[in-house]
Amino acid sequence: MQTTYIFGHKIPDTDSVCASIALSYLKNKLGGHTEPRVLGNLNKETKFVLDYFNINEPKFLNDVKVRIKNMHYNKEAFVEQHTSIFEAYKKMEELGVTGLPLVDKNNKLTGYVNVKEISKFLIDEEMLFLDSSYTSLLTALKGKEILKFSEEIQGNLLIAAYQSKTFIENIKLSSNDILIVGDRYKIMEYAVNSSIKLLILVNNGTLPKELLSIAEKNKINVISTPYNTFKSSNLVRLSNAVKRININEKPISFNISDYRNDFVDTTNKYGHTNYPIIDKKNKCLGMVRLVDINTFQKQKVILVDHNQAAQSVDGIEEAEIVEIIDHHNLSTLMTATPINFRISPVGCTCTLLYKIYKEAHIEIPENIAGIMLSSIISDTLLFKSPTTTKEDIEVAKELAKIAKLDVYKYGRKMFEASTSVANMTVEEIIHSDMKTFKFDKINMVIGQTNTMDFKEISRREKEIVSSLNSICNIGNVKIALLFVTDIIKNGSYVFFNESSKELLQDAYGIDDIEEGYYMEGVISRKKQMLPPLIEMLERK
Repeated sequence: MQTTYIFGHKIPDTDSVCASIALSYLKNKLGGHTEPRVLGNLNKETKFVLDYFNINEPKFLNDVKVRIKNMHYNKEAFVEQHTSIFEAYKKMEELGVTGLPLVDKNNKLTGYVNVKEISKFLIDEEMLFLDSSYTSLLTALKGKEILKFSEEIQGNLLIAAYQSKTFIENIKLSSNDILIVGDRYKIMEYAVNSSIKLLILVNNGTLPKELLSIAEKNKINVISTPYNTFKSSNLVRLSNAVKRININEKPISFNISDYRNDFVDTTNKYGHTNYPIIDKKNKCLGMVRLVDINTFQKQKVILVDHNQAAQSVDGIEEAEIVEIIDHHNLSTLMTATPINFRISPVGCTCTLLYKIYKEAHIEIPENIAGIMLSSIISDTLLFKSPTTTKEDIEVAKELAKIAKLDVYKYGRKMFEASTSVANMTVEEIIHSDMKTFKFDKINMVIGQTNTMDFKEISRREKEIVSSLNSICNIGNVKIALLFVTDIIKNGSYVFFNESSKELLQDAYGIDDIEEGYYMEGVISRKKQMLPPLIEMLERK
């Protein structure tokens, strides 16, 4: 069963992370196969919450782009390089392909062979030397084992086409020779006494007892085949190891983790039909064909606490979104088919999840209740945010009962543990909870951090402003803001890049705004920070 990933936005906060964990638990209890993931580093608050309730941090998810491993490829499409040409061709025929990767005994990729080169080899090569195995020869010749002393068969290939006297007088046999012979007693006698490597008897031929005894004494391999001399000689040629036709010891190959888009680009450039698939250790895992380029499985995902492509995982457009649970405004994220979309104007995603648990009649464990409560406390700033609803407060009370916590005592403890910035860099402060928004062709980033002591941050004003300016200079961003929310005073201080000053003044009706300006009662990014900016941009 394919695993469905559940995750929040790119800058993980307590709600997005805990909602992912809580929803994954619920889905799995209902028979699903899901995993919670995160798209970035956790902030101090979220780490405190997970540690407090002894819950492991979700794994990092880099992207959900389609990779080779998601494409259809044949896991059986390769042959060991010592396999006979005959068997390699039969496998190509069986798989319906025109070529195959070659591998060594450890399945490491060693080359590539195709039907065209096999044909060319059989036409152009005289095949006076055989490099094969006893087993391969038996298979190709549909032979019967008479005597076997060696598995590896290498030597000069000879056919007894002359009269016995002519052959014996003109051909000197040795232990490096392989002889195809019919019912010619004198030549067989000459061969076994010469201790050749292998004797192939055509037309179901047999060795007389006295010659069989000599052959056994001299450790001569003997095979009997039902085919005539002509067909036997052709099949023996096909028994050669396919590595002799290796057309490319380093064929163009793809790692199992490579992106499908890169595969498409490469196939457009080179136009080959088949490509070996390998792992990081060069072990061949199979082969993907050009005709399979559009046969792939998308990664199934569930989004929580966001529904904007800009805030989501890289490659979201290549994934299959099966569900969204959010409490933000609708964005332009599109899906190919109808999905479950649960959205409500509450203060926290976990408030919604509580209702979903109840509807599913699934009991909420104590630690899951604890992280869901933490999410509500975080997103509503302990019910001080204007986004707080009556429903958030009621759900928080119910979760507190399950988690056996005093909401306010635990809330203060959580904020105290997470609001100190003493050991954080300016970049960490700004990016700890930053979200990207797009209006028309204007990109905005709005960061928010909580504090119980603004003096810690105000001393670093110049660094903060410089970093905000750098964000705009390096990226395609016009507006970069950082709101520092004072939980005690119930308001926020704002820092901004140089080109945002006029917009801020117009949006909030402030004359000659300065860095670190305090905005009384402004604590919600969703309801109080972003809307005035959007409204002003619409006017312009």
